[in-house]
Amino acid sequence: MSRPTVLVVDDHEDNRRILRDLLRSAGYEVVEATTGEDGVATAKARVPDMILMDIQLPGIDGYETTRRIKAEESLRRIPLIVVTSYALSGDDAKAIAAGADAYVAKPFSPRAMLAKVREYLKD
Repeated sequence: MSRPTVLVVDDHEDNRRILRDLLRSAGYEVVEATTGEDGVATAKARVPDMILMDIQLPGIDGYETTRRIKAEESLRRIPLIVVTSYALSGDDAKAIAAGADAYVAKPFSPRAMLAKVREYLKD
């Protein structure tokens, strides 16, 4: 059986490395994108099992990237979790309104993040 693939969309290498190491150690395959536009293109090309989305991205932000991904019929059902340090009051509601399935504020507990990923991937 193939390993579930998680697309990480974040413009900061340190953030991607933390998520990459965490997810790979738990047996997931990780693909990465550094801009919103690249995130949409990578999601269309790879059709991952889950997407972890930062909000503050160069070009289109994570909210717009989420809307574009969720507008695609082939991508609509992929669980998408917003993972961001941009955690102001109401941002969780904005993320959900844009189509995100869940919202996790940075810094996060690695154990809690893996639990959230597993909850949505049902593995």
